[in-house]
Amino acid sequence: MTLNDAVSGYLAFLENERRAPKNTVSSYGFDFATLQRFATLRNDGVCPELDALDVFLLRSWLGHITRNHATSSVARMLAAVRGLLRWAHQRKLVASNVAELIETPRVRRDLPTFLTVDAAKEVVETPSQSSPLALRDRAVLELLYGSGLRVSELTAMDLADVALDDASARVTGKGDKQRVVPLGSKCIEAFVAYLKVRPQIVNSKTGDQDPKALFLSVRGLRLGVRAVQTMVHAYGALGAGRADLHPHALRHTCATHMLTEGADLRAIQELLGHASVATTERYTHVSVEHILRVYDASHPLAKKRPSDSEEP
Repeated sequence: MTLNDAVSGYLAFLENERRAPKNTVSSYGFDFATLQRFATLRNDGVCPELDALDVFLLRSWLGHITRNHATSSVARMLAAVRGLLRWAHQRKLVASNVAELIETPRVRRDLPTFLTVDAAKEVVETPSQSSPLALRDRAVLELLYGSGLRVSELTAMDLADVALDDASARVTGKGDKQRVVPLGSKCIEAFVAYLKVRPQIVNSKTGDQDPKALFLSVRGLRLGVRAVQTMVHAYGALGAGRADLHPHALRHTCATHMLTEGADLRAIQELLGHASVATTERYTHVSVEHILRVYDASHPLAKKRPSDSEEP
């Protein structure tokens, strides 16, 4: 079996049997494409057989992509190849998974970007107009910050997923796992206002509108991820002077503020839909910073100047 055939078979397996999210399958396809191109060039322009992949070829490929990709991307690509060869080994298409012999590059995990409470309030409340699109934007921002949603989760929501009477919403996260998230009072107010004007958001030429999608674009279609990213950039610049603000930063901000106010780590994990609590623990840095600020502001020893303890 050629490398190209194996990649096609593995991607079909992920999509049809594992029910992997489309974004994941697409990302894996991109990762494999870099390996396919590299291996083909190394094989005089001919796609090699799958069992031709060895440690030396994979290490050469990793060294090649390291020049133009971040360490986190290189680690992800190696993980994708491990998955491919694990799948192939289980089907006896290769003798072993040689990718397991290669150590994963160490990825530096940066601390999550988040806003202060005041800055988050300014961003969320920036769309204060009463136009249908402004009311839609306010509901989007309230949901991103108030419930800590991923942008892909928000854009995938349907009208039927929101239960205002129960102050909750059903969200489909990674791996098609569903969870229920609470809606705060401000978020409910924003939803009520938006849903009243939602019928007005239609295609100006045809009058068409997506009947299921919760959030609609100016053309009456389901609002896309890129549109939400652009929206958050704009309101971040207007409300907090942060033109680099992205939707995930509002998710980080939600978790950070909850943890600072004493929320249980497991509860935050459930809210955010993290598969492992280790991912949620990234936010514990905030507690340390909060403790240090409280210490500096209130403990008498923190206020004591070095000269006060020096002997005359």
